[in-house]
Amino acid sequence: MSTGVSPELSEWLADFTVQEEAEPWLQHIRTVAFARFSELGFPTTHNEEWRFTNVAAIARTNFRNVLSPASVIPDAARKHLAQYAPLDHPFVALNTAFLNGVTVHQIPAGVVLEEPIEIHYEVADQAGPPAFHPRTLILVGPDAHCSIVERYSGSGRYLTNAVTEIVVGDRAVVDHYRIQQESPDAFHIGVTQAKLGRSSNFSTHNLSFGASLARFDTGAVLAEGTEAVINGLYIVSGTQHVDNHTVIDHAKPHGASHELYKGILDGQAHAVFNGRIIVRQDAQKTDSKQTNKNLVLSDDAVIDTKPELQIHADDVRCTHGATIGQLDAESMFYLQSRGIGKSDARNLLTYAFAQDIVDRIKIPALRDMLSRTDGRFLPSVTA
Repeated sequence: MSTGVSPELSEWLADFTVQEEAEPWLQHIRTVAFARFSELGFPTTHNEEWRFTNVAAIARTNFRNVLSPASVIPDAARKHLAQYAPLDHPFVALNTAFLNGVTVHQIPAGVVLEEPIEIHYEVADQAGPPAFHPRTLILVGPDAHCSIVERYSGSGRYLTNAVTEIVVGDRAVVDHYRIQQESPDAFHIGVTQAKLGRSSNFSTHNLSFGASLARFDTGAVLAEGTEAVINGLYIVSGTQHVDNHTVIDHAKPHGASHELYKGILDGQAHAVFNGRIIVRQDAQKTDSKQTNKNLVLSDDAVIDTKPELQIHADDVRCTHGATIGQLDAESMFYLQSRGIGKSDARNLLTYAFAQDIVDRIKIPALRDMLSRTDGRFLPSVTA
């Protein structure tokens, strides 16, 4: 491989070259990915997809890549690994270049799992600062049913650069949750890409509370008759920055997608939402709805929201919209007139705004955990 990379990428090249050699098929994937990362470099705000999110702090930091032990990947996973998350995403390319340990869950055809699959990536405080590249592959067979909970947490200053690929078989039902509770000093970049089979039912819920800077991309490609639900909740305060990008690709007819992202911003926080719905020419009878709602609690908080529709078919029903608002003055007055203090009234109304997403969570234990008012999971709600 040529070493003609920019100084900004030289440390990454050094870490890449000292990795333990993988099996030829996996080594080829890593080599192609690092070559692509070298071409792309870290994104800048001149890139339209990153216009509101500046990752210069990540690019400037001399991270120490922490490599998990090489894992033996099931044969069934080999044809799926690194086939869906796009290498044109610089951080996907970087994650794939350091592809080593992979968390693989395979649910056979027709199996119904009663308990959720729990995946927890936790970073302990350590010198470095370290960079981690978790890779997850979920393979769900036809007619199988399962729930998946991904959780990201840690302490100290570090980078989590995570990629999850989900393959859902025909008529399968998958309920997926992703909870980002990183350290307030951490950077978090995450990508989930789902390939959905015919007449399958897929829901994903992206809950983002931690990290100083967080960027998350959710993508789903729908087959004929697929139903997809994409929900998100982000709560940021102080100087936190969170960016959510979603792409729902209706590739075949008779698909339905419903998307609701809600954000709560306080302090000098900055949130970004960019949601894109694509309806391909062959995807007639598509039914798609996208909504982004934001509650801004501070005059200094900023939200940039951009819902998009790209429709190439003519027999469809698609809507999208975005709202930005503050706490309702009449509701505040009503609560205060009944003896509820201003701070408590503010918290109640804010919590009610978030609860709309929490109530959509189907796992009782997870829903109850997120409904606690102890400030750990909904920190901006319970001041």
